[in-house]
Amino acid sequence: MTETFRTAIRWLQSDNRKSKTCPELCRRIQNRKWVGIFAIALTFAFGGAVATAQQAGRVPRIGFLLGSSPGPDPRLEAFRQGLRDNGYIEGKNIAVEYRFAEGQEDRLPKLVAELVGPLKVEIIVTDGTNVTRAAKNATTTIPIVMASDGNPIGNGFIASLAHPGGNITGLTNLLTGLSGKRLELLKEAIPDISRVGVIWNPENPSSTTSFKETQVAAQALALQLQSLEVRAPNDFEGAFQAATKRQVSALSVVSDSLMFTNRRRFLELAAKYRLPTMHTQSLWVEAGGLMSYGTYFPDLYRRAATYVDKILKGTKPADLPVEQPTKFELIINLKTAKQIGLSIPPNLLARADRVIR
Repeated sequence: MTETFRTAIRWLQSDNRKSKTCPELCRRIQNRKWVGIFAIALTFAFGGAVATAQQAGRVPRIGFLLGSSPGPDPRLEAFRQGLRDNGYIEGKNIAVEYRFAEGQEDRLPKLVAELVGPLKVEIIVTDGTNVTRAAKNATTTIPIVMASDGNPIGNGFIASLAHPGGNITGLTNLLTGLSGKRLELLKEAIPDISRVGVIWNPENPSSTTSFKETQVAAQALALQLQSLEVRAPNDFEGAFQAATKRQVSALSVVSDSLMFTNRRRFLELAAKYRLPTMHTQSLWVEAGGLMSYGTYFPDLYRRAATYVDKILKGTKPADLPVEQPTKFELIINLKTAKQIGLSIPPNLLARADRVIR
């Protein structure tokens, strides 16, 4: 019952008490008054109930901002599956607005402005460091869910994994030891290797962290490490030329949105220079890279949907701890190995989660 309805009832009760001493005409007038006021009160009461019902039945709208291009992507399908697991069906009880930067990071501010402005989304899901930063710069009130980020603390997105604070939470693909494990697997695949190049973007804080970890692992494995920096796609050719000049036998690629978006061009150069490459996720290997070891990214994106569900049900992002990866995979592309004349040891192939033949 609304406050307006309660007030009307009190008023009517007061008038009815007075009506006992009224003449018949007065009582008739007051009866009409009673009916009118009661009708108005019911209008307010039921009107409020309808508004509440409409609010409860409203379809929530979220935005998904990606740095990549539209197209088949197991990560997005995993996110959609995560929504279904939590009872959401796109187009029925939830609306998802997808925006793709298509490798052009200067488009990110405009895309996030669409989500924050005209579309008025309730949550923004982000894909990678630069995408999250663009969303962070656009809003401090709309919840932001990171589907993956390499170093959310170092990037200034959260205060800590357990207590993120602010309006950003989600998942990180960062886990100590992964960079070192990639070097171990690379040496196992190429036992006589002695010099490894690391291609990385020094302008990305997450890449800097991974590069430092790779340096430590290289010392433990008695490998000489060659730093090959790239800041734009035009730097790729120069990095491969430098690798050849320095007699690098293989490359460990610290991927970020710059390289991931341009991975086909990158892998064309790897084939041209006949250099085996180690990557951070399977999509590189599916596109022609030799090997990958790291986080199983579809699992992160599936779990991101759970964050969306909790926030829509009222939990604040600041109260949702950022989760680390729990599933990992080793992928080997035998077709690529044959193209560059490399023989992968059988025991390593036996341990792979998937082999592309």
